[in-house]
Amino acid sequence: MTLAQPETDSTPHRISVVIPVYQGEKTLVGVVNELLPYRQMSTSKGGHDYVISEVLLVFDHGPDDSASVIRSLTHSIDIVRGVWLSRNFGQHAATLAGMASAGGDWIVTMDEDGQHDPAAIGDLLDTAMEQNASVTYAMPSNPAPHGFLRNVASRGAKRAVRFLLSSDDATSYQSFRLVTGEVARSVAAYAGHGVYLDVAMGWIADKTATCPVVLREEGDRRSGYRLRSLLSHFWRMVISSGTRGLRMVSLVGAIFALAGIGLAIYFVIAYLTGHGAGQQGWTSTMVVLLVSTGAILFALGVIAEYVGVNVNMAMGKPAYLIVSDPALGPLGKTRPKAPVQSPSGPVADAG
Repeated sequence: MTLAQPETDSTPHRISVVIPVYQGEKTLVGVVNELLPYRQMSTSKGGHDYVISEVLLVFDHGPDDSASVIRSLTHSIDIVRGVWLSRNFGQHAATLAGMASAGGDWIVTMDEDGQHDPAAIGDLLDTAMEQNASVTYAMPSNPAPHGFLRNVASRGAKRAVRFLLSSDDATSYQSFRLVTGEVARSVAAYAGHGVYLDVAMGWIADKTATCPVVLREEGDRRSGYRLRSLLSHFWRMVISSGTRGLRMVSLVGAIFALAGIGLAIYFVIAYLTGHGAGQQGWTSTMVVLLVSTGAILFALGVIAEYVGVNVNMAMGKPAYLIVSDPALGPLGKTRPKAPVQSPSGPVADAG
């Protein structure tokens, strides 16, 4: 008896490109134009045929006129689609919304600022196929085109999450990534509010890989990330990493408890031996109070963050909400012009 051989599929890989848009008024047209040549079938260096079947521009309610640019691109280019969110949800939520709306075999996520070169998509696909990886991150082979402090903070944040997760994948997290459509759409379906996208993908991805790419300079716009948003970004990554943070809080509490017991024993011995006689002990008392109170407040703060995430999920707070283009709904209706008044009243139709 002869075993049936699996049929080979000669169709090209269909790739959906998801671009969260916050401040893309000046850069988005250039990014989309660079993607257009790949709507025709291309062949990667490794011999894999692929085609960009759709480009999804997710409007995240930024401060500029990106909405008008998205409408213009969707009207003039057949593969471009707009995805409209009800308000600003942040880059990760916007990316999830785009993933949920994509239908390709693979989903590529890119930034709007032009630093990600579409020519590297073929390299990402080669790496994914060679290593049988469902998630492939673009690993910059050159220094990231950001400021020194931001680069240092980014590396530190990823190392912290790597420690919390006990995984090497955290240091590979990048917004330029290739994900199988099935994994991406599944993550978008179940990821709750406040969950860090790459952590959520790590929960279900069988294997992740990295591919070296060259990052280009950002486009002509200021970064939408400020210190507050970067800290919030990092904290969400920590909270999403699991319960190891709670275990660390327990360890810190145990260390301070042992230190308190040690100090108590020391003061008792000092009192019994007469070394502590006549000493008021205000300094040591204040030190103990401040250290112990700080440890308690730190522990309560971390626990409160975990509780807050679970409360938001239990109350059904969505990670994102997709709506129709506001310009096509009631908000897009303009007030009708008042009829021209003549000295004797409204002008009547002739006839």
